[in-house]
Amino acid sequence: MTDIKIAYIGGGSRGWAWVFMGDLSQEAQLGGTISLYDIDRDAARQNEKLGNMISAKNEAVGKWKYRCADTLSEALTGADFVIVSILPGTFDEMDSDVHLPERVGIYQPVGDTAGPGGIIRSLRTIPMIAEIAQAVREYAPKAWVINYTNPMSICIKTLYHTFPEIKAFGCCHEVFGTQKVLMDILKKDHGVTEIERHDIKVNVLGINHFTWFDYASYKEIDLFPVYRDFIEKNFETGINEKDEHWANSVFSSMNRVKFDLFRKYGYIAAAGDRHLAEFVDSNLYLKNPDTVKSWHFTLTTVDWRKQDLKERQEKARRLVSGEQSLTLKDSGEEGVLLIKALCGLSQVISNVNIPNTAGQIGNLPVDAIVETNAVFSRDSIRPVFAGDMPESLLNLTLPHVKIHDIVLKAALSCDKDLVIRAFEADPLIGGKVSKDELSKLAIDMIRNTQKYLPEGWTAN
Repeated sequence: MTDIKIAYIGGGSRGWAWVFMGDLSQEAQLGGTISLYDIDRDAARQNEKLGNMISAKNEAVGKWKYRCADTLSEALTGADFVIVSILPGTFDEMDSDVHLPERVGIYQPVGDTAGPGGIIRSLRTIPMIAEIAQAVREYAPKAWVINYTNPMSICIKTLYHTFPEIKAFGCCHEVFGTQKVLMDILKKDHGVTEIERHDIKVNVLGINHFTWFDYASYKEIDLFPVYRDFIEKNFETGINEKDEHWANSVFSSMNRVKFDLFRKYGYIAAAGDRHLAEFVDSNLYLKNPDTVKSWHFTLTTVDWRKQDLKERQEKARRLVSGEQSLTLKDSGEEGVLLIKALCGLSQVISNVNIPNTAGQIGNLPVDAIVETNAVFSRDSIRPVFAGDMPESLLNLTLPHVKIHDIVLKAALSCDKDLVIRAFEADPLIGGKVSKDELSKLAIDMIRNTQKYLPEGWTAN
């Protein structure tokens, strides 16, 4: 068994942390120490107890010692891997991110990556991620840093901007969901029964939550004609998909946005409908709630997230008290598989978010954070050459790459005018409201999140 130390930043998480703990318990070749650090110390202590309870189970083949760290430096010192899974601010700030733009007719089903919500969330995320990057440079410069925090592209960009030699990458399961859609189509219409997600071979290119396949196959079958035929027959009804982690209709869709984008551009959009809709003109899928309903996905309210948090807090209490037991099963996530590969125990090909410095997408800037496949092996990530983005997709993607640059500068310089520029450039907002309304919206949203912004914003 390979003995390693993992620092989990955001170690009080009641979502990804539980998934990660369960996956670690199922991997017999890894073991060691998990150091949990979170500003919510009580939540981290709960996870310390829960993690050690999981590790003590007979069926847990991966054995870990969970310890709550008092400081970031304590968590990072000696770490081989660093997991970053934080909530920037609270759901009160996210309430403003998601719902304040509704006053000018801008609707967001997620609000954590693109659109006004993603931009303002970035302002409070960037300083937090920069602080983590500085601490990694000081206490664990050789560690691999795995980010799960959104907005993903901005987080990875900030990590490398702050510490250029950092070994960091971002993981996201959205691509897996689209592989599963293709798998379900083969099962439904082509009688394929013995098939796993990994059997669907794809070329991934794009940016996080706005990824695409320009190649997809199963054994000898080109899946593009299969996908096209299925859409022609089932466009109005779609195909049901539920988020496996939440198993809740709030996160489900019928993939009709995905299907429509294929009809428009000829490539397979490889993220969920709720995310995809936020990257294109709001008149297409987010004009108003009735439009959203017609496309069969949902506007996830922050009130729902707040209620869900209360339920997860209660679940945490039951788990720690022993009133409820946590079932150990493979989540389908690949974080542990990637750690295993980086330890030299295997080789894995998976989608990953890293800088475009190898030119893996030839017609995007080298400093853009892109999502493509990569080969993971001992202490190495080698991006797979994905090729140029088709021009039609490039035209949709470049505005967001430029917004990432603007927002990083805005956050580091505390410049509201750059935030307004980012709003103007975003397809959800730009051209939909007057300059005065747009400026006032940006300023009001900044004020609503000011508690979690650096002091420089106060003067501005």
